[in-house]
Amino acid sequence: MKRYHCAVELAVDLIGGKWKPVILAHLKEGAHRYGELRRRMPGVSEKMLTQQLRELAADGIVRRVELDGRVPHVEYHLTDVGEELRPALTALYEWGERRAAAAGIEFEPAD
Repeated sequence: MKRYHCAVELAVDLIGGKWKPVILAHLKEGAHRYGELRRRMPGVSEKMLTQQLRELAADGIVRRVELDGRVPHVEYHLTDVGEELRPALTALYEWGERRAAAAGIEFEPAD
């Protein structure tokens, strides 16, 4: 088992990197299908998105749900553990908005 020296080290190991916090921010809004996440994150490759979703699922933060219907599909949801991140994700989002406003940065809408 990996040893950590700080709780932040563990948290960053689980949800750090360029894409995991972005995936979690989108899932905070509700369940999303893989294609929806891809459209909202045009800078991520399919391979990277798949890998990050698998890691988040393996760590119990995201749940992959297979749904049957006329067209079977998969949705991704936050687990109860993932829901515990909601306040932190909201704080990061709001901080990013303030920093963007202060720096005059505008966000490009996803397709």
